[in-house]
Amino acid sequence: MAIPAPDYPNSQLITGVHFDQTRIHKGDGDMWPLTWADDGHLYGAAGDSMGSPINFWRIEGDPYFFANLFPFLQDNHPFSPQDFCKGPDVHPYAGLKPAGILCVGGILYLAVSAMNYGEEKYGFRQRNVYCFIATSSDHGTTWNRRATPLQFFSGCFSAPSFLQFGQNYAGARDGYVYAYFPSSREGCSFWENGDEILLGRVEKTKILERPAWEFFGGLDRAGQPIWVEDRKADPVFSYPNMTGQNHVNFNAGLGRYIMGNYGFLGPDGNPLPYHANPDVRGPSQLTLFEAPEPWGPWSLFYRDDNWGTFGDYNPTFPPKWMSEDGKTMYLVSSGSFDDYNLTVQKVTLDISF
Repeated sequence: MAIPAPDYPNSQLITGVHFDQTRIHKGDGDMWPLTWADDGHLYGAAGDSMGSPINFWRIEGDPYFFANLFPFLQDNHPFSPQDFCKGPDVHPYAGLKPAGILCVGGILYLAVSAMNYGEEKYGFRQRNVYCFIATSSDHGTTWNRRATPLQFFSGCFSAPSFLQFGQNYAGARDGYVYAYFPSSREGCSFWENGDEILLGRVEKTKILERPAWEFFGGLDRAGQPIWVEDRKADPVFSYPNMTGQNHVNFNAGLGRYIMGNYGFLGPDGNPLPYHANPDVRGPSQLTLFEAPEPWGPWSLFYRDDNWGTFGDYNPTFPPKWMSEDGKTMYLVSSGSFDDYNLTVQKVTLDISF
């Protein structure tokens, strides 16, 4: 059995990873992009739950003790498929999924992808077709659903996940907002088993202005990033057939960017997208990476070839739940069956200094 392995060096900083045996399960639904808002709470969206393809949650408390963590359903049906699932390539009633969310200046920016997962030519992978951004100035109580055009992003850029820093974007590296886009050699964006990640950025006052966005196009001779138009973008991460719709969070205590990646495997150990064959499903692979910059270089610090109970996905580490020294984090993920919810697990790190 030749299970795929990412072609990245091992981390010289993070030398050990320890997962607590307890996993907390709260709420309902999957994916769970999260952001730390100005009021101190986490906010995020979930897919496929409570009778809606996407809904919105406020998460109060912390996971240090099970009973202190409270997810509250803010809006069960913020986006109507009839209004936002447009075009023959988009699933007509289950085609909306949360991609990323960010709080800047007390405003929530929620990226919503329109997608499908029924195309044989793409191996029945969940394909993101286009993406729009909705905004809220009252923590999700009401929404400006037309903050951007419906196809604000499309093609390889159809599922942005925003790089997270501190509360209300405090502690950001500069005046830009950064977003990661799952891409592929087919020129499409897939939720699972893609090939690479692209990186974009925009001034934080211009998030809703598409021409203001620029994209990583490689490094110059001095090792500094070159920012280009979208068609000239170069990947910042590559793992063929095993790249997920990933999230990146800044660990201030370690001064590192932490990325969780996932991909699904078949019983034979080869990549097998989640929706490719519902009767033949294997585990998922979790790989964790760290980097000194948002664009890398990435180093591997953990790998699990049989992650979760029935194959988990969408790993993320909210900065709100990172210790001051960076050595303790909480993994948020979701998965099939009993993990189809806000799944939280404590992680402690061994550090080389």
